[in-house]
Amino acid sequence: MNYRKATLKDLDQLSELFNSYRMFYHKPTNLKGGKTFLNERISNKDSEIFVAENFEHKLLGFTQLYPLFSSTRMKKYWLLNDLYVHPDARGNGISVALIQKAKTLVEESNACGMYLETDKTNLIGNKLYPKTGFKLNTTANFYEWTVEK
Repeated sequence: MNYRKATLKDLDQLSELFNSYRMFYHKPTNLKGGKTFLNERISNKDSEIFVAENFEHKLLGFTQLYPLFSSTRMKKYWLLNDLYVHPDARGNGISVALIQKAKTLVEESNACGMYLETDKTNLIGNKLYPKTGFKLNTTANFYEWTVEK
């Protein structure tokens, strides 16, 4: 398995994985919109996307991180926003390896850490993240304001 940074050449396969990821979170399929979104992220360099690629050059998973900043720590802080492994490839350590790529990014960018959120119903993720060193923050409240359309 090869773990590397995504490029524009990956858009077709990456868009398929991204579409499946969004559908996992109960969003309607939108392959074209996802491809446009990912093209913008890669082209504008406003996220870091790592992919897991097998020896036949098929993408089996990805993670996407966005840079943020911590004012109190006065450092960069990463949001691990997306992590997805194709169902047929699960159980092979791909998600753990993608998280390790994210940790390397945090260290190499001299950031103070990274955080993520996942649904309470995401049983796989809620087992995975503590296993890879994430700690559940029970001291803070998470609030959200969204624009409904």
